[in-house]
Amino acid sequence: MEAFVHFSNQTQGRERLFRATQYTCMLLSYVLENKSGREEMVMKLKHLESSMSSGRKLFRLGNMVHALVIARQSNQLPELVPRFCLTVSNLNRALYFVCDMLLWVKSVGLVPNIDKKKWRNRATRCYYYSLVMNLAEDLYQLCRCMEQTVQTEKAQKDLSCGLRVRRFISHLTGGLQPFLFLLCLTLRRHPPLLLDTLKNLCDLSSPLDRLGIYKTNPGVIGLCGIISSVVGILTIASPDLKLKH
Repeated sequence: MEAFVHFSNQTQGRERLFRATQYTCMLLSYVLENKSGREEMVMKLKHLESSMSSGRKLFRLGNMVHALVIARQSNQLPELVPRFCLTVSNLNRALYFVCDMLLWVKSVGLVPNIDKKKWRNRATRCYYYSLVMNLAEDLYQLCRCMEQTVQTEKAQKDLSCGLRVRRFISHLTGGLQPFLFLLCLTLRRHPPLLLDTLKNLCDLSSPLDRLGIYKTNPGVIGLCGIISSVVGILTIASPDLKLKH
């Protein structure tokens, strides 16, 4: 099982490259769609986007097992909020990969009678619920880190930064600006949390659009997908940038 999970993790890097290419094609085709004389280029970009999407499904075939293993590990976390959020998130990811696998089986013609629209909607919902749980856990970690930042700055003798934080403490009810300062200071000191939150927020654009919760356009989805993919590549290339739970 551990060898299988290790192999699945290695393929995630290639999947992220495919994903970045797919969303780059989506963004470029949206930008060029209304340009005269670019029809052939747009068609090539959309064809490449479709090919990248199909290729990613192959890389994701084993991720259901990986998600179940991570869900089991998350269920052993000592703190209630991370344990609940991450376990529910990974269980939804596992369900998403099941739906994704059925869609792949449909696309290659192995089981042609699968209702593509229904299973795509189910996959989108599972993906959406997983992201919501991830963001809830990010918010919990952010609140904890902000508290730690306040305590750290209160204890510091260096007034260059500590003075501003103490002003935040004494004027906590004074407006939005002190809160934003503390938020930026905390995220700057915790890059993995910043990257994880950014990635989850960007990933949320696609399911929100597909479910009709917040309609947008392929340009926004493509840009968000590129940002999310780049963050994913960074965290795989540099494990220190991956959020630890």
